[in-house]
Amino acid sequence: MRILLIGGSGTISSAITRQLAETDHELWVLNRGNRNDELPLKVRQVITDINDEAEVLQQLGDIQFDVVCEFIGFVPQQIERDHRLFAGRTRQYVYISSASAYHKPVQNYIINEGTSLANPHWEYSRNKIACEEFLMKKYREEGF
Repeated sequence: MRILLIGGSGTISSAITRQLAETDHELWVLNRGNRNDELPLKVRQVITDINDEAEVLQQLGDIQFDVVCEFIGFVPQQIERDHRLFAGRTRQYVYISSASAYHKPVQNYIINEGTSLANPHWEYSRNKIACEEFLMKKYREEGF
């Protein structure tokens, strides 16, 4: 599989990058290149600002991905950008959200995908919820 991680060298994504680099998958990361020394040698890196859509498209050319994983999407505008960039270029889009997006206060210690999304206490969480809602809408409309 050809996998693209948006980020790839951060707190959560660096461990995933290292683990995927040990497989036979073709792993790419798209980031600003601030932590090049932390990436395994096998990883292909696209150094650019994800917000510069024209530059991203220029650097990626016509490359298609089996999976695109978004680690640094915090507000809906960033996920809308990803939709513009990757709809039609990937078979699967994985958005890394946050457990803080689930209903607060917790009604049960077991939290799963059936737990409602509702956290009025933290803007970060409300933004993650809005990102998930955008993606569900696009999935229902287009399959992305």
